[in-house]
Amino acid sequence: MTIVLNGAGLTIEKLVKVARHNEKVSLHPDAEKRIKKCRAMLEKKIKAKEIMYGVNTGIGEFSEVVLNDEQIEEFQKYLVYNHAAGIGDPAPLEYVRGAMLSRINVHAHGNSGCRPEITKTLVHMLNKGITPFVCQKGSVGACGDLAPMAQIALILMGEGMAYYKGELLPGKEAIEKAGIPIPGLKARDGLSMINGANLLTAMSAIFLYDADRWLKQAEIAAAMSLEALKANMKPYTPKLHEARGFPGAIRSAKSISKLIKGGDLAEGKIQCKVQDAYSMRSTPQVIGTAHDALAFARSQVEIELNGVGDNPVFFPEDDLQLSGANFQGTPVSLPMDMAGAAITMVSVMSERRLNRLNNPALSVGLPPFLIKGAGMFSGLMLSQYTADMQIVEQRILSMPASIQSIPAAADQEDFVSMGMNTAIKNFQILDNAYGILGIELMAAAQALDFRKYKLGKGVAEAKKVIRKHVRFLEKDRPLYKDHTAMKELVKSGEILEATEKVVGPLN
Repeated sequence: MTIVLNGAGLTIEKLVKVARHNEKVSLHPDAEKRIKKCRAMLEKKIKAKEIMYGVNTGIGEFSEVVLNDEQIEEFQKYLVYNHAAGIGDPAPLEYVRGAMLSRINVHAHGNSGCRPEITKTLVHMLNKGITPFVCQKGSVGACGDLAPMAQIALILMGEGMAYYKGELLPGKEAIEKAGIPIPGLKARDGLSMINGANLLTAMSAIFLYDADRWLKQAEIAAAMSLEALKANMKPYTPKLHEARGFPGAIRSAKSISKLIKGGDLAEGKIQCKVQDAYSMRSTPQVIGTAHDALAFARSQVEIELNGVGDNPVFFPEDDLQLSGANFQGTPVSLPMDMAGAAITMVSVMSERRLNRLNNPALSVGLPPFLIKGAGMFSGLMLSQYTADMQIVEQRILSMPASIQSIPAAADQEDFVSMGMNTAIKNFQILDNAYGILGIELMAAAQALDFRKYKLGKGVAEAKKVIRKHVRFLEKDRPLYKDHTAMKELVKSGEILEATEKVVGPLN
């Protein structure tokens, strides 16, 4: 179904459909009218020689330099050239497509002053699969994602590089093969393309989508480990969490209870301790806090996806243009720093449950390191090492980037969000999280194979999926293939999808 863009209602899920799954998009007729109205006002102001930042002035430190009539249009070309200053490897295509979608939705408000041809060209590029080559690194997340967005803007001039039908081509060749006219850049057009935090916001949206699925699988892993460790499940009673009031904890307790429902542990047929360790007892509070952190980050990202992130901003109804800092990435970067740290926190608790499964002093009768013949065999001893290494990397990456501002542009841009650093490191945190959780799931499945009691329906289904990919460890074998297979399994979401078919949505 085509997603219609009108400046409002763009959700994280819709962005993922377009960015990752190539859903078609269209510009709402009302949005096109607003864009045309704003452009007419801009051209009137240019003719009246009204001073407007980035239209008939330089930018940054050069904002006091006024351009003459001959320079105004040429300036947009050199603006894009100068800002296409990224470095290194290309961003994944879904990140760039998400940034293009986000920029269209900014234009749809009719406050950016660009020609409608600019916005409609972005729509055509998304629908026909033209994705610019954009260096991942180069943005400091204020004045928007200038460097990467400028590489997108190059295509609008028939320059740069772009992917089309799986091939990287010169921008002019790619856009012509797709049958899209090259609009070129006139007054204001270039700046209207680059002056927003669109790439880091698109990346954050994709991260939040994937992180939410990961958190649900963290609850599945917790439920499996809790059953294997004969946990006291009274701390998961929803009434307990409702008394405190945190929505994430209430949600998490209900989800984990749902996963063990139908098993002997949930039905009180297994003897358990009066009180378990925190890594078993406080899982709803910890995973729940992560849910709440991601919910706040989502609210901020979706505000940005549907807001006017630009500079200057034009208000045709008031015949007004205002230059400010609506490009500043901090409203996204700060909550996204917290979101990344939340994934690390939940990963740390996952490793603590893995430790209890492995440690014969803590595992309630399970064989040491989850293997018979311990001494001759070491079982999952080294699996914990692999998890630990990844957690340390996560901890290093969890230092907030939003406090790391370095002044630029001769101190005109003396505080920047560093939101691109946040976006990049969050995906590295999540990549490690897939591996850590995969190891806990593998260990929990191994432990459950030693238990002879009836498992909860959700737990049994998750274990069934795991056994399709990793077999029981009867005696030692090289585990790197199993670890990698489990990481890919978690990343795919297969466990989540199969389990939710049995127990219903974990939300």
